[in-house]
Amino acid sequence: MAAIAADDITGLILAGGRATRMGGVDKGLQTHLGLPLAMHTLLRLQPQVGAVMINANRNLAAYEAMGVPVWPDALPDYPGPLAGMLAGLEQCQTPWLLTVPCDTPGFPTDLAARLAQAAAEQDADIAMAATREDGALRTQPVFCLIRAALMEDLAAWLHAGQRKIDRWTARHRCATVEFDDPAAFFNVNTLDELQSLQERAR
Repeated sequence: MAAIAADDITGLILAGGRATRMGGVDKGLQTHLGLPLAMHTLLRLQPQVGAVMINANRNLAAYEAMGVPVWPDALPDYPGPLAGMLAGLEQCQTPWLLTVPCDTPGFPTDLAARLAQAAAEQDADIAMAATREDGALRTQPVFCLIRAALMEDLAAWLHAGQRKIDRWTARHRCATVEFDDPAAFFNVNTLDELQSLQERAR
């Protein structure tokens, strides 16, 4: 398969969760080093892809103020990241969609390039990041490059009541890309973790 250019990839920031472990606040709008977490993610993602969108289910005006299109979940009641991915695929104008969560502001600056290279080399429909923890390779399934042609398959999967990312991705040709620095994928689930992230960044 031919190489995948950055302009053939739309980036999607997943900011549509309930953030229950953070007391239900809107996680993507929590401030980190003077900017909302989702804005850090946007600034890191934009140079890697041709276009960027945000998936959010509340405070839409605050996300729209970041200057990119904002799309809520395609399904009601916060059914999880796959619903956000489907919302992105439904709006995606490029052959590929790259998803990243709003709560991991230090993800690799070569994420898109390396996932795209693996997808092309392995003729995969999906490429996922992975890190090694305690010797075992663990995928980071929300850091996911998805062929846009999978939209109808994902819609059918969700409408059948399925919610788990790994079960859906396992049905398709997947490439896994190991990244050396697990800390780059440190994500913020609680206010304590947000404070820890800020202390690391100082």
